[in-house]
Amino acid sequence: MSDRIWAKLPAGSREALVDGLSPSDLQSALLEVSRERAAKVTPARLMDRWRKDRFVQPSQVDPRALVRTQARLWDLLPERFAGVELSPVTPLGTCSAVATIHQNMVLTTVRNTEVASDPTNELALEAAVRRRAGAERVDLATCQRVVRAQLNDGPGMFAHFQLFALVSSARDTGSGRTEAELLLDHLRYWYAVLGERAEFTFTTFAPSAVRERIDDTVRPGLPVKLEEDAGRTQGAGYYAGTAIGIGVDGNELGDGGFTRWTADLLGDAKERCLISCVSTERLTAISGV
Repeated sequence: MSDRIWAKLPAGSREALVDGLSPSDLQSALLEVSRERAAKVTPARLMDRWRKDRFVQPSQVDPRALVRTQARLWDLLPERFAGVELSPVTPLGTCSAVATIHQNMVLTTVRNTEVASDPTNELALEAAVRRRAGAERVDLATCQRVVRAQLNDGPGMFAHFQLFALVSSARDTGSGRTEAELLLDHLRYWYAVLGERAEFTFTTFAPSAVRERIDDTVRPGLPVKLEEDAGRTQGAGYYAGTAIGIGVDGNELGDGGFTRWTADLLGDAKERCLISCVSTERLTAISGV
């Protein structure tokens, strides 16, 4: 909130709202404000919001085609990946705490939650829970419609869209071997989905043994080329060391890479976490895939 808006409120309001009230008391206050504001909404204003608010406008994709894409993605998923049906909301701060994404990019609710904006963040939380419970390795998959509050929307950018995501977490065994195993499992799945038209890239943002394993283990284990994208800078502060790109016929479908998320959640620097995801709507738009 800008200083201009805070200046309109009584002195001490900011401190009271941020630190002075317990989460439950703040929630109650905000719910009361929302109830009173909702009571003033007229059908005409509602129609106007429906037409103009990008957060509520329906997707332009035919849901029947989208469902067929989803079904194929689930059918091709290896058994080692457990399917997870995520909630449309997640605890407040999930993206800012796990992925260090600014809270302004997230649609926050008044109930100490936020609308899902990245299924990989939520899957990382679930993976950490399962790893702490004793699972030797965790592989999860989900298909979720997310909402993102980007401040600058360009052509073709939508407030909500659907992602099919994979997250794998395991303990490091040294020399980049764990990372190589995770990379192979993810990339082989995306190859099964995309076939010979698949275009995979990788970028190493920091020197590590993973780079050697890509050459001697990952590349030989794939039926398609894994090209190095040395010029990529996107995600340099988001991914930890190595990132991957997923495309087909020159079209970008998604990406992924290693993160520190489960390591941070579990307080264990030996934890390794690989995420990858594609846009199901982009995939649906590409005929023959």
